[in-house]
Amino acid sequence: MKISIIKLFALFLLFTSCKKYLDNGQLPAGTIGGADAYISDNSISAIVTGSLAALNSDGPGGFPGLTGLYADELAPMPNTSANNTIKMCYADAISPATVNYWSSTYSKIYALNLAIEGINATNAQLYFKNQWLGECYFLRAFNYYYLTNLYGDVALALTSDFNVTNKLSRASQNDVYQQIISDLKMAASLLPATYRDGYGSATSDRARPNLRTAQSLLAKMYLATGEWQHAADMADSVIADNDTYKLVRLADVFLKNSQETIWSMAMMNDVVTTEFENYNNSMPATVTTDPVSTYLVQVQLTADLLNSFEPDDERYTNWVRATTYTGITPAATYYFPNKYKSVTNGAERSMILRLADIYLVRAEARTALKNLGGAQEDINVIRNRAGLSNTTASNETDLLAAIAQERRVELFTEMGNRFFDLRRTGKLDAVMLASKGNNIWASYKQFWPIPPTEITYNPNLTQTSGY
Repeated sequence: MKISIIKLFALFLLFTSCKKYLDNGQLPAGTIGGADAYISDNSISAIVTGSLAALNSDGPGGFPGLTGLYADELAPMPNTSANNTIKMCYADAISPATVNYWSSTYSKIYALNLAIEGINATNAQLYFKNQWLGECYFLRAFNYYYLTNLYGDVALALTSDFNVTNKLSRASQNDVYQQIISDLKMAASLLPATYRDGYGSATSDRARPNLRTAQSLLAKMYLATGEWQHAADMADSVIADNDTYKLVRLADVFLKNSQETIWSMAMMNDVVTTEFENYNNSMPATVTTDPVSTYLVQVQLTADLLNSFEPDDERYTNWVRATTYTGITPAATYYFPNKYKSVTNGAERSMILRLADIYLVRAEARTALKNLGGAQEDINVIRNRAGLSNTTASNETDLLAAIAQERRVELFTEMGNRFFDLRRTGKLDAVMLASKGNNIWASYKQFWPIPPTEITYNPNLTQTSGY
């Protein structure tokens, strides 16, 4: 694995360029580097905010759409370029030269390791040290969460020492899970329950992680490791904070700082979301010119996903939209995600973690714990919000199927949840073979290949099995 030694002055050129990011005001000022990097709350805030800003580059802003194509949520539009990334992901033919989250994620992890070491080592008087450290530990866990979900076994780089990281081999996914849990526990012990900005002040803005953010990701991790009681306990802690978190109307879920938001990703100066640009881009309900060339919308929802909604499910009417293209004969109607609707800068934020997900996490944990009544209650909270009647599932098998169904229609195209859920529950191969056939899908494709150049830089790394 090649992890470049990033010079501090270069980091700060990046970090200080992110004006008005994440704190409802200007970033803490200062052009700093070298030994001066960790001398004050302001300088450290700039570093940590830079790591939050880095999520917008080669990270959560991009791979949800790619995993939607890779699984069974999205398909290319007609006239999408034959050899582009969209077609490759849909064909489950990932090229590491084209889809490479490995290298960029390790650059983010390197910066976080450097920050953790610098904050821990400094003798400076810091008033918000716990916040900065908690955010760093959380972000390291978050980056590893997605790295291991995409690549399986990954190298566990926990230091900025290149002499160490350049010799690492791939650790087992179980070891990676345990490190993620350890980092999240540390983050939970340090972060406040309230949201804080880049100055350490309380804020209503939900773009920086807090205690409940760490507990939410812990709940998802415990689900992945089969630690059902821990998963339920973490979900309980989040759901019980009902002064801060509530399910809101379907039309309001993705609005900036909605009460359903646990953590959202702020864009530079709060521009329109990536999801709006990818799936909507102000395309009207009827178009006479090609939607791909005119509106640059290159993907559509699959028939499998559209057919999975029950009649009268208000998530369909709120979160799915149709456009009819009349410039061909016969006219064609395409369907798109419609969770993000606003062309107004800052009206919406890309959602990373939200309350509905945590209700369904708890429902699954409760089912495993034989608390079937409690699982039904959690499922019904989600169904009733969507205008549906209570679940009829009453035994463990049926409840798990009901939860999987609710996760599919509630969380579609969000943060890779569908792809990760199918693999976590052992259903990925069956679903993908039914969806795409054995000419496209093979079991080894559940994890992605790493760039061959990384193996050249570090011969201790091996290619993902099957590639």
